[in-house]
Amino acid sequence: MARMIEELEDETGAVIKYKRHANGRGLVSPTARVAESAYIEPTAYVEADARVGMEAYVGAGSWIDKGATVGDRTFVGANVHVGAGCIVGSGVKIGSGAKLGENAMVGNGARIERDASVPAGTVIELKGAAAARAALTTPLRATRPTQRDLRTPRAPRRAA
Repeated sequence: MARMIEELEDETGAVIKYKRHANGRGLVSPTARVAESAYIEPTAYVEADARVGMEAYVGAGSWIDKGATVGDRTFVGANVHVGAGCIVGSGVKIGSGAKLGENAMVGNGARIERDASVPAGTVIELKGAAAARAALTTPLRATRPTQRDLRTPRAPRRAA
C-alpha cells in the first residue's frame, strides 16, 4: 500500500508534510481544502491554505501556491504555477506552462493561453462581464408613457 503522508524538505531545510489526495494522488498540504471530486495529478502540489473546487483538474507538475483559490470545473494544465493569493474562477482553462503572479484574479470562464505569464495583481475578466457591469451602472432610460398616463389628471377633492 502506498504511503498517504509524504515528508519533503523545502529550500530552507524545513520538513513539510503533505498528504496524497485520494483522486489522482497529488500532494496536498494538510491545511489546504481540496474537493473530493477534484483530480490532482501525482506530481502536482497544493500548498497551505489553498482551495481547489469540485471537479477541478490540476495537471502534472503544477503548483497551487499558498492561499490560492481554484474554482469548480477549472482546468489547470501541466507545469502551471498559480501564485500565492490568486483567485481563479469557475470554468477557467489555464494552458500548460502558464504562470500567474501573486494575487492575480481570473474571472469565471476565462482562458489563459499556454506559456502565458500573468503579472502579479492582474485582473482578467470576460468581455461579457464588463458589459454587464456597465449595464448595471448606467441610468435607466425613460419608459414610454402608457394610455393611462396620458389622461388629464383630476383636480384634487376638497375635504368637507
